Amino acid sequence: GDILTHCFRPFPNAPVFASGAVRPDMRLARERGVIFDIGHGMGSFDFAVARAMLSEGLAPDVISSDVHLYCVDGPAFDILVCMSKLLALGMPLVEVLRAATQRPAEAIARPELGTLKVGAVGDIAVLRLRPGRFTFVDAVGASLIAEQRLVSDGIVIGGTWWPNEAANDFGDTERFEAHAHETHVDVVSRHFGRG
Repeated sequence: GDILTHCFRPFPNAPVFASGAVRPDMRLARERGVIFDIGHGMGSFDFAVARAMLSEGLAPDVISSDVHLYCVDGPAFDILVCMSKLLALGMPLVEVLRAATQRPAEAIARPELGTLKVGAVGDIAVLRLRPGRFTFVDAVGASLIAEQRLVSDGIVIGGTWWPNEAANDFGDTERFEAHAHETHVDVVSRHFGRG
């Protein structure tokens, strides 16, 4: 089916009107079976839009980070931060997990991925909820305080356990802020030098 990526992007070119009301075509798209994917990235996730969509029962089917050079240092950071943002917005944990595992596999017709069952690949990420005080920032600079976030204790790939050596390096208080004051040129220069 069709996939609408960046489904929580800020206005304009958003699933909401300037007033913040959800566009009626979003409900029609859901009824037609369009798959909603957040595709967070650098500029495609707005807490206000997410709240509006969630309040209308239009939760994302797929949670993807769309991490690239310009957002690996924020606001997306990684898939666990993206998942934690949806959790902080009130999406149930089981739905957050499905939206990052099973549903993406279904969307690309790969039933052997994103599940633990006989005949499946069986690679897994071992996650846990870490309590604390976490500040998440969206693509427009708005903040959201959360009392928990997802962290990885490690992964199993091909039957081999790979522990996350840094799993306990996180503090109980963290700010996940983008480097909003930087331009794309600044980010590129930081990663590749100015020469």
